[in-house]
Amino acid sequence: MLEIDVIDTPSLGDRGYLATDGAVALVIDPQRDFDRVLELAAARGVRVTHVFETHIHNDYVTGGLALARAVGAAYHVNAADQVSFDRTPVIDGDEVGVGEITVRVLATPGHTFTHLSYAIEHEGHVRAVFTGGSLLCGSTGRTDLLGPGHSVELTRAQRRSARRLAAELPAQTTLYPTHGFGSFCSATPATGATSTIAAEMIANPALTLAEDEFVTATLAGLDAYPAYYAHMAPANIAGPLAPDLAPPRQASSGELRRRIDAGEWVVDLRSRVAFAAGHLRGARHFELGDNLTTYLGWLIPWGTPLTLIGTSAADIAAAQRDLVRIGIDRLQSAATGEVTALAGGESLASYPVARFGEYERARQRGQVVLLDVRRDAEWRAARIQGALHVPLHELAGRIAELPAGQIWVHCQAGYRASIAASLLDAAGRSVVLIDDDFDVAQRTGLASNGVLPAG
Repeated sequence: MLEIDVIDTPSLGDRGYLATDGAVALVIDPQRDFDRVLELAAARGVRVTHVFETHIHNDYVTGGLALARAVGAAYHVNAADQVSFDRTPVIDGDEVGVGEITVRVLATPGHTFTHLSYAIEHEGHVRAVFTGGSLLCGSTGRTDLLGPGHSVELTRAQRRSARRLAAELPAQTTLYPTHGFGSFCSATPATGATSTIAAEMIANPALTLAEDEFVTATLAGLDAYPAYYAHMAPANIAGPLAPDLAPPRQASSGELRRRIDAGEWVVDLRSRVAFAAGHLRGARHFELGDNLTTYLGWLIPWGTPLTLIGTSAADIAAAQRDLVRIGIDRLQSAATGEVTALAGGESLASYPVARFGEYERARQRGQVVLLDVRRDAEWRAARIQGALHVPLHELAGRIAELPAGQIWVHCQAGYRASIAASLLDAAGRSVVLIDDDFDVAQRTGLASNGVLPAG
């Protein structure tokens, strides 16, 4: 009996998979922390014999090579990928037997030039297809990660690949993409967690739009993606080793201050409200949760020494696991406990937290600087008249452009605004964090849809 387990990584919006016939198993696109795969295989009582990569990933460091070495499995990577390690190369049309399962290799270029999908046959029938960053649930993988010079070519290839899958696989085939669950590797937002070829033929733009329409719509929908992506493919080509998840060394209050003063990043993982109420001067704030990896990886200058502050050792361990997934392997140190003790006697910094209603009242009383740190597409769709717009990923380099005075900062739901507020606070600016949902501003008429005059 064929069984497929999902190995979900919400912090990156990606999924890996374990498929088994009950005795042996194959793994598709495992994350760096592959201990999760080993635990799942052990729980099922199966042995992992084959590991497959759909492509050289741009949004995370793979655990595929390290997993394959740990269990003695064959590691299948496209023969055309110029990697720096031994692998079992596969090409379009290959069939690989895994116990009672047959894996058919399908070339599906688009997300990358060498992208592969894997159709799973069991008991004479195609049951599933693992599509990586090709055909997603209601979308496709983005096609601009290899540079703007290749975007049109890859977008056309992406549509052809989607149509190949639809033409060659049975309609009832279940779709198992790697991307599309919040990943920035999705060209446009995906529409669900599960799908079939039949469902995609009805709703997926790659299967419903003419080629030129699809190219235009896909390229128009692409927005900024995290800066750390630039480091992922080189790491994956080099062959990443297993991560070190040993607890980091504990830092004293004096060490925290020295690191901040030296220009290193000391990142506080506590809630945005707790951070605003009191924090070490100069610390940055990235709240622990599913957005941590994306935004910390996006904003930290790559290679900058990193120390974490958390309320508990468990919080530090959770953040550490998230960060190794994108190649931030070694923390300088960490600290836990009450922030007043970590401050070592120095006074804490703080700033106010407000809602959109309080901003509206403040605006009515006089001049207020409002900063919107959402992405460009969000800004174009709806915004508050008079707001300044600097996307969060550009803010550190543009703080000097902001006018004097207190800055009220908002995003869609408060997470990015809390990061922005901490960056502004660390730069010595007076700030108010608007910890509220932008939908509130729209419902109350504070924000309007469509293009508004600047000012």
